[in-house]
Amino acid sequence: MQDQPNNPLHGVKLADMLAALVENYGWEHMAFKVNINCFKIDPSIKSSLVFLRRTAWARNKVEAMYLEMMRKK
Repeated sequence: MQDQPNNPLHGVKLADMLAALVENYGWEHMAFKVNINCFKIDPSIKSSLVFLRRTAWARNKVEAMYLEMMRKK
């Protein structure tokens, strides 16, 4: 595995990213920022992982939300 010093998401698992976002924002705020059903209807980490792994545009938005959260900390 190569080092990627310019990639802030390198080594961050999607499940860990979601858990941190849920803890920091909650599902309701996440659904407001990224309008996807897996955040609005019976949200769970598992259902969100399945959707985000298949849907690149949604994953990109979630990654951007995570990076924004990390910059604010």
